[in-house]
Amino acid sequence: MTTDPPRPTAADPLPGGAADPYGVLPGAGPFPPTGGPALPHPLDATGPVDLWRAQHQERHEAHEHADRNAGGKNAREDSPAGGGPHPGSDPERTAAGGDPVPYSRPQTELPHPPIPAHGSGWAPGTTDGSEALGAYLSTPPRGIPLDAAGHPGEEDSVGMRIPMPVQTGPEADRLRYVGAATRRIARGLDLDEILLGLCRSAVPAFADSIMVYLRDPLPVGDERPSGPLRLRLRRADGGLDGPSDDSAPVGALPVLPALEPAYGSEPISVLLDGPLAEVLRGVRPVFADSLRAADALAELLGHPESPLPTGRRALVAPLRGRRRVIGAAVLLRRPDRLPFEADDLLVAAQLATHTALGVDKAVLYGREAYIADALQREMLPDSLPQPTGVQLASRYLPAAESARVGGDWYDAIPLPGSRVALVVGDVMGHSMTSAAIMGQLRTTVQTLAGLDLAPQEVLYHLDEQAQRLGQDRMATCVYAVYDPIAHRLVVANAGHPPPILLHADGLAEVLRVPPGAPIGVGGVPFEAVELPAPAGATLLLYTDGLVESRSRDVWGGIELLRERLRDAATVVSPPPLEPLCDEVLEILGPGDRDDDIALLAARFDGISPSDVAYWFLEPQAQTAGRARRLVRQALRRWDLDDQLDAAELLVSEIVTNAVRYAERPITLRLLRTDVLRCEVGDDAPLLPRMRHAAPEEEGGRGLYLVNRMAQRWGATRLGAGKVVWFELPL
Repeated sequence: MTTDPPRPTAADPLPGGAADPYGVLPGAGPFPPTGGPALPHPLDATGPVDLWRAQHQERHEAHEHADRNAGGKNAREDSPAGGGPHPGSDPERTAAGGDPVPYSRPQTELPHPPIPAHGSGWAPGTTDGSEALGAYLSTPPRGIPLDAAGHPGEEDSVGMRIPMPVQTGPEADRLRYVGAATRRIARGLDLDEILLGLCRSAVPAFADSIMVYLRDPLPVGDERPSGPLRLRLRRADGGLDGPSDDSAPVGALPVLPALEPAYGSEPISVLLDGPLAEVLRGVRPVFADSLRAADALAELLGHPESPLPTGRRALVAPLRGRRRVIGAAVLLRRPDRLPFEADDLLVAAQLATHTALGVDKAVLYGREAYIADALQREMLPDSLPQPTGVQLASRYLPAAESARVGGDWYDAIPLPGSRVALVVGDVMGHSMTSAAIMGQLRTTVQTLAGLDLAPQEVLYHLDEQAQRLGQDRMATCVYAVYDPIAHRLVVANAGHPPPILLHADGLAEVLRVPPGAPIGVGGVPFEAVELPAPAGATLLLYTDGLVESRSRDVWGGIELLRERLRDAATVVSPPPLEPLCDEVLEILGPGDRDDDIALLAARFDGISPSDVAYWFLEPQAQTAGRARRLVRQALRRWDLDDQLDAAELLVSEIVTNAVRYAERPITLRLLRTDVLRCEVGDDAPLLPRMRHAAPEEEGGRGLYLVNRMAQRWGATRLGAGKVVWFELPL
């Protein structure tokens, strides 16, 4: 049968030489034991943090018991200022006249504990450049409201902070350091920030040099690493050649000159039965004072030319995450500094644990951010088309690193007749759901545009689709169709910020477009307006993230954007599209990235009427011959004799197919741009398909010839009929 060790009294020193100044440990002072489970003895704790928590809990329970013995009165009412004895006073400790000596508590601002001087093993200074090492356990004086104190704490009956005794000694120093260092490490979100926090916390307060090795590659979540265990040096800080320089940037000086080539070089393969693997499996930090630890350190660092610290001036701390060991940290001290102590292993364990968990968190966060960014990018066009008569440029910016996924999108869709549809939309929210809805709506817009519907009809069917996707699927969208031949622009809006048209003379005009209701409201008609689109003008479509922020409303941002476009046109008119997009984004201030931004710019070049030939042909048997003669005349007028034979043959084949199925006059149009484009339209909705004709068949070879001789060809269904087109190089 075992018995508990004797509890220390008020005169017994605590670990580190600090005595119990208030006599509130069990067995010290007049307080009888209270009911409930016994508290663990402070000396049974495993580290400085547990020691402090146990001492504080015992003192708190002792004060509560004294309050109950005093009749349940508030401690403040029985304070010496009120004339009565303090409930924490010791009846056995009395003055000569029999009056009790009141329980002593600090009534003024508590001074910071002294920080040991350099050479004691703990370096003075700060852990992150701003917070003093000894300032983490200071409490506001009694009587200061908790709100004014700035952080939560224990309260008495009137909501005032009860100050704690000042902790002094090595344990208190370690406690304050661990608290500051772990907070510094926990502030990081990505891998570099977390490792930077560890290095800045460790050097120079805890060690003179640190090297952090991580697995290569790092496992993600529950993923089982495959292949041999390899470690790569990911970050180093400090030096051993001279006094540490707090002003030097992290990583500016290598830990050792001999290790400089190894920084970020090839990974180190860990032998499964070697000493380093044994130390990593042990999880706990170890000194390099044993043969096994020294061999592990040599295996990790190699055999540098300069001698490494040995014994208790070198410490290896394995980094264990949630599932497995993910690396190791090496902490070194110079010969002119006291070596590590046994309690420093607990400090190193705390730093290693918080760093490893932070690395796990950073890897998971990085994977989620990568998935979100990839999802967003995949739902946006990889590249914009280059339709005839218009130049296009675009930009997309996510809201912030913590909100990569958004619902903004843009698109440019070629339409029959050399037209192009310009689309910009914004789904409400910043989540994976918003991105998924955005992808569905963008696909719907592309499908509706392929049917050659009017802009207002596209928005109407898009609104129906949003309602079918579910409740509260709200979005805004602007849909514009540009005709480079007619130099006209048809625009329909669904609750989106209005487009801005920058004319060739530098005038920036906000287009008067009916605002309409957002997509997803349902039951609201949409209107379209037709506007002139002169050559040289630039149309700018954007989302509200560009013009709206916490510092300005939408219309204030639109006016600022209009002024920026006008200023850009004063330098060169018309301004180049790509620099113009960058110029537009400069209106964003440091705090204006509350929402993601989609931007689409279109420069209207148009197609000159002299480069267009257009005819109506009756669906008759002799129509194919007439089409060949018209094409021959147009090409000779344009000095394109080299394309005469190919163009006549392909036009004859397509017109022959159109005459066979059409009931109304067919259309024939030639466009001369960077290519020769021919378009044949009819009222038959059935799209032609290329097939391989049998040897005995007389027909079925027309589209085969078109496919072999044309640079590109295709067929597009219209609202009433279809258009078959092909292009020949010039």
